[in-house]
Amino acid sequence: MRHTKRLSAVAMAAAALAVAAMAGPASAAPASAARAAHGGDGKTCGGTGTITTVSGALSDGATYELQCPSGPWNGTLFLFSHGYVQPGGSNPAADASDPVTAGWLLANGYALAGSSYATTGWSVQQAIPDQAATVAVFGSDYRAPRHTVAWGESLGGMITAGLVQDYPRLFSAALPACGVLSGGVATWNTALDAAFAFQQLVAPNVKVTGYTDAAANLTAAETAVAAAQQTPQGRARLALVAAMSDTPGWFTPGSPEPAATDYTAQEANQFEWESEVTFPFVFAFRAELEARAGGNPSWTTGVNFAAQFAASTDRREVEALYASAGLSLGADLRTLNTAPRISANPASVRYLADNIAYTGRISVPVLTIHTTGDGLVVPENEQAYRQAVDQAGDASLLRQVFVDRAGHCAFTPAEMITAIGVLLDRMTTGRWHVPSPAQLNAAAAALGTTANVIAPEFTTYQPAPYLRPFNLPARRW
Repeated sequence: MRHTKRLSAVAMAAAALAVAAMAGPASAAPASAARAAHGGDGKTCGGTGTITTVSGALSDGATYELQCPSGPWNGTLFLFSHGYVQPGGSNPAADASDPVTAGWLLANGYALAGSSYATTGWSVQQAIPDQAATVAVFGSDYRAPRHTVAWGESLGGMITAGLVQDYPRLFSAALPACGVLSGGVATWNTALDAAFAFQQLVAPNVKVTGYTDAAANLTAAETAVAAAQQTPQGRARLALVAAMSDTPGWFTPGSPEPAATDYTAQEANQFEWESEVTFPFVFAFRAELEARAGGNPSWTTGVNFAAQFAASTDRREVEALYASAGLSLGADLRTLNTAPRISANPASVRYLADNIAYTGRISVPVLTIHTTGDGLVVPENEQAYRQAVDQAGDASLLRQVFVDRAGHCAFTPAEMITAIGVLLDRMTTGRWHVPSPAQLNAAAAALGTTANVIAPEFTTYQPAPYLRPFNLPARRW
C-alpha cells in the first residue's frame, strides 16, 4: 500500500499514470542538490547556499536520507514515511512524496528525512522504529529539531499515525495521507471478506489464506476474474465481491466519476481495481504477512455477510446488476453465510494488532487527506480512525480533508502543499483554521502550473462507516 509511483510492480501505474507522471521518483532531490557523505561531525543544517543531502544506513540495514535547505534551516524537520513495497522489491530511502513538494519545503527552510525501512512487504514492525531512529540520526548529524512533523502516504500514512501513537513526545504534528488508518487487523479482515466472497462465488480453486505458492495463486485469481468479467452473472458477482470492501466504482485519476446509477461503468471500474491493484495483496502478498505473523491473522467467524452487504456503499449497484443478470442475490448471500468459516491464529492477530492497530489516543495535531475514489485504501479508513480518536476523547486534535478524485494517493503537489500549510498554521497558531474546499482549491491553484498538473479538487465529504472496524482500548501516557 505504497504511493502509486511505487506500486508499478503490481500494475498500479495504470491507475495513476496521470498523477505519477507529474514528478518522477519520490526521493529525487532538486537539481541544485549537493551530495555529502555521512560524516557524523555535527555539521550545520542549511545556510550553505546549496541543498545538501546526506545518506547512510541504520544498524538494522535500513538506509536513510536527510536533506537540508540551501538557506537557513527554520528548526522544523519533516519525516516522510513511504508506502508498501512488494516483498523483495526495490526499496530506496525516500524523504518526500514527490520532488515538487520536497522543493517547496526546502525552499521554505524545512529539513527533510526518511528511511527505507529494513524490510519490504508489511514492514510496520521495522518501519516505526527505523523512522524514529532516523530522527535521532538527524539530531546527531546536526541538532535536535525544535519541531518534527511526521507525514507519509498509504502504508506510510499508517506508519505516520503509528509514530505519533508510539512516540508521542518525538513529534509536533502529523499528516497521514491516503493512510491505512483502519489499522492492520481491520484492513486484512476486510481483504479476507472480499477474497472469501470471490472464492465462494467465482473461483473455488483459489486459496484465501495459508497458500505458499503466491504466484500461482495470483495467476489463478487473475484468470478467474477475467473470465467472470465476460458474463452478466460474473460481473454481478464481482460487484458483490467489491461491495465486501466498499471498493468505489471509479478508477482512473482525472476521469469523471460515473453517474450514481451508471452501474455498468461502476462495475467496470471495480474490475480494474480488482484485477490490476487489489488482487496481488489478497491473493499473493498475504503470504508474506502470514509468514511474519506466524499464521493467519484474519477471520470470517461471526461475520454476517448479508449484514455486511446491507451496510456497503455499493449495495444499490449490486442489487441492480443481480436483477439484470437474473441471479438471486439472496441465494449468493446465503452461500457466503453458510460456507465453512475461517478462523484466525490468536498469536497472529496480536502481531498484526501490534503492527499496527490504533487506540485513537493522540497528543499532537493530526491532519489527514484522502481521495474519495481510492479503491486500494478506501476512504472509509478515515471514518475508522476518526471513530477511534473520538472515543479516546481527542477529537479536537484531528481534522480530515478530502480530494474528489479517483486513484490511490492521487494528490497533486499543490494539494499536498496546501494540506501541509493547514497543518503548519495549526502548529503556529495553536488553533485549527481549515479553509472551505473552495478556499483550499484557490490556495492550491495559486501555487502554479508545475504543482497543478490536474486542477485541485478539495471537496466536502463524509466517508461511510468502515465495514470491519478493529481498535485497541485507548490508554493515557
